[in-house]
This record gives sequence, C-alpha cells and structure tokens, in this order.
Amino acid sequence: MVTRSTLIYLSRHEGLKDFATRFSPFKKMTTRFVAGEDIEEAVAAIREINARGASASFDHLNESVASMAETLEEVREYQRVLARIDETGIRSNVSIKLTQFGLDIDPELAYQQARAVVEDAARRGNFVRVDMEGSSATQKTLDIFKRLRAEHDLNTVGIVVQSYLRRTYDDVRQLLKIPARIRLCKGAYNEPPEVAFPDKKDTDDNYVRIMQVLLASGVYHGIATHDPHMIEQTVEFVQREGIAKEAFEFQMLYGVRRDLQVQLARDGYNMRVYVPYGKHWYPYFMRRLAERPANVWFVMKNMFKG
Repeated sequence: MVTRSTLIYLSRHEGLKDFATRFSPFKKMTTRFVAGEDIEEAVAAIREINARGASASFDHLNESVASMAETLEEVREYQRVLARIDETGIRSNVSIKLTQFGLDIDPELAYQQARAVVEDAARRGNFVRVDMEGSSATQKTLDIFKRLRAEHDLNTVGIVVQSYLRRTYDDVRQLLKIPARIRLCKGAYNEPPEVAFPDKKDTDDNYVRIMQVLLASGVYHGIATHDPHMIEQTVEFVQREGIAKEAFEFQMLYGVRRDLQVQLARDGYNMRVYVPYGKHWYPYFMRRLAERPANVWFVMKNMFKG
C-alpha cells in the first residue's frame, strides 16, 4: 500500500516528474488538481469556474526559488496574471507564497517583491492573498503582511491562518484589530505537537472557534474547507447569527469536492476556487495525492495499460 508518508517523500523529489509523466494515466490525473503549466490554461479553467457561479484565485506553483533572479521572475509572472485578469474579465484575484519571493533568502527581499505585486494589484483594483506556509515562516509572514497592510487598504491585501497551529486564535485577535481580511484553513504541514494540535478534533474545534470570531467581526473573510462538517457548522452559525450569505465566502481547491463547490454556489453562497498552475506542479500534485491516497489507485490501475 502506498502510504501518505511515502507520497510526501516523493513530493520532495521533483526529478521523478519526468519519469512519472511518461505514463499517460499519471499525466491525465494531474489535470484534476492542476489547471495547467501556463497562464492561458489557468485562464481557461477559471472561465469554467466562473460559469459555475464561483470566483477564483490564481496560484502560481514554484517551490524551487533560490535566487534573486528567480524571485524577480515570480513578480513578473504575477504581474502578467493581473494583466490577464483585466484583459479577459475573468473573476479572479491572486494568491502568493512569500518563499516564492525570497523569504528563505532574505525577509526584506520577500517584502520588496511582494510589495511590487500588491502595488500592481492596487492599481488594478484587485486583491492579493498572502498564503501561510510552515510554522518556521509564520511570524515572518505575519510581519511582512502587516507592513503591506499598513500601506494598502483592507480590500487590497489579505492573509491566511491555519487552525491547527496553537498560536492562531491569538494571531486572529490581533489581526482583526488592524483589521485584516483573513482566509481560515486547517493547515497541512508536518508540525511538532508543541506547535500544532496533533489531534484532528482539536484542530476542528479551533477551526470552528476561529470561524465564529471571524464571521462575527463584520469583515469579509474566506472560510476554506472541504470538510462537510466544517461547512455545516459555518452555515448553522451564520443562519443563527443572521449573517448574510454575501458577507463572507467559502473557498476550496481546484479539483477537490467540485460537487460541494457547485452546491454552495447554487445555494447562494460566495465560492472561490484556488487554481494552481505552473511548470513546478509535481510537488503540489503529490501532496494532493497524499491527502487522499486512494487517488493513487486510479493511477496505479492504469499505469501499465496500453
């Protein structure tokens, strides 16, 4: 049996990508979770998402940034994305990871590069979401976000928080004082128990507690989950508190629980789908398989056919 830990291990070896893509079932499976390798493929995917009543967020995949030249190219890519959003009229914003902009090289470099993207989005009336990564980057990410937020309004730049981190409830309280638009997710990195809740129940309980604080704040937030129980808890809370459907949005990943995406949009809730694309899709794809190892069997059953 292919275990989650094995898939996580494989995700760190992008050199296996060329071998794996020789098999058409594997390559076909990637299109479930990744919109393509270039902007135009992502634009086409977002048109379909918009047609189903949902908006989107571009997420350029790149986990191998190791030089200033590469960070500059990431900035140019996001500027191209923002331009294409304007040119095509699709309903989408953008999502960035600070490690793509040099966080591991120098936090000041990451701030300057992220700032260039946020300034471009501000000129275009668009919005940038700063993603959260592993716990070693949490404080640096929050510090850079606060600098960006001090320079731009509430509807230009937002942040992500993860309910599995023990610190997140307090972080949210502080962020709401600014205030900030927040995307709440559970978190998917391997963290020690002193940093993150080891039990799913504790993560879920914290998710619900934070969700309630966010939605009661009067700020437009994103509730990011594929968990039907978390969705049910959110719907029950907003109905009980008389919070309007348009006062927040649900968010999900491209290719994950499309049935729920469509249903929530039909029910009148705002829905946003994160659309990943790029040539460095392999690590992201392997982590999606790791979240649901049963997906592997589709690939394995067909790998050696024809």
